[in-house]
Amino acid sequence: MPLALWALTLSAFAIGTTEFVIVGLIPTIAASLGVSVPSAGLLVSLYALGVAVGAPVLTALTGRVPRKHLLLGLMALFTVGNLVAWMAPGYEALMAARVLTGLAHGVFFSIGSTIATSLVPKEKAASAIALMFTGLTVALVTGVPLGTFIGQTFGWQSTFLAVSLLGVIAFVGSWILVPDNIASSKPASLLTQAAVLKKPRLLLVYAITALGYGGSFIAFTYLAPILQEVSGFSASTVSLVMLVYGVSVAFGNIWGGKLADRKGPIRALQMVFTLLALVLFVLTFTAANPWLAVLTVLAWGAFAFGNVPGLQVYVVQQAERHAPRAVDVASGLNIAAFNVGIALGAWGGGLIVSHLGLMATPWIGAIVVLGALGLTSLAGRLDRRDGIAPIVGAGHAVAMH
Repeated sequence: MPLALWALTLSAFAIGTTEFVIVGLIPTIAASLGVSVPSAGLLVSLYALGVAVGAPVLTALTGRVPRKHLLLGLMALFTVGNLVAWMAPGYEALMAARVLTGLAHGVFFSIGSTIATSLVPKEKAASAIALMFTGLTVALVTGVPLGTFIGQTFGWQSTFLAVSLLGVIAFVGSWILVPDNIASSKPASLLTQAAVLKKPRLLLVYAITALGYGGSFIAFTYLAPILQEVSGFSASTVSLVMLVYGVSVAFGNIWGGKLADRKGPIRALQMVFTLLALVLFVLTFTAANPWLAVLTVLAWGAFAFGNVPGLQVYVVQQAERHAPRAVDVASGLNIAAFNVGIALGAWGGGLIVSHLGLMATPWIGAIVVLGALGLTSLAGRLDRRDGIAPIVGAGHAVAMH
């Protein structure tokens, strides 16, 4: 694999770290800035909203910008956003910094896949994309716990300084290693994207994505306060629990892909959503016991991201039937749907914490995930009605899109 691909992977690692590290720091930030825990939770929502808007809109608007220039511009924006977060004098400035970095994130993953595939021969395209996305997984396993530890030891601002340094390294790496003459496929216009949103069967997949992912984030956003206030862990131990969660997520991603390969996406998603809802319900009762809480978080990590391969494969399959000329657009909009789910989940979780308390977030999250399960079963029924057999062994199609 060319060295330029490692620069992209490092960028993905930095971006993944900054997205999720905030979860471990919510109690610390709330105490430092003198805001409530739900207000600190909004920092997760605003970032995800930046991604959801940034991906489709800014990708369409920057279509004529040379890919390398755009890539460097995005990493510069990402670095500046994290430096603003580091120096943020108050809550409002930190919110603005999160939106800025979210916008960079959205466009990076939209163009990153096409840049990755242009660096390798056609037969290695899927592996190139998989390597770039490894940066995200590694961020969950190492970047988030390390960032949480740095934030709790030296103050939350230092975490953003550390991430901005990663951004600088990724910028320099991309500048030196990524070739200037990257071919760019013409990105979809906003009208093409709007046309995809008129397809009922694709809207159904986006609703499944938003509910299935968002339900988990109702509780996940407030995991650090739950661990500290309910389970009785010290702030410094939270980073270790985040490490456990991250390792579990890495396995869950692989397991979810193999399950979608073996059973087809609908059956795989039904299994993942059922198990995810069950784990969230169980957390309501196990959170008060430190050991049981860690075991539940371990199980949660395995299922929380296990739905991603199935959802991405299914949206591609539906797009090939209902919007064959806009498969990439449909796949990209599903990434926006994930982030809409995160934004709504974190925001809804904040309302739940304010009105019902921290421990209402897991069981309400479970109910939302059951909503995704219901919609998945409806999608399967509609497929059968249309005489469409489930496609098994398509779990690797996700990498191509």
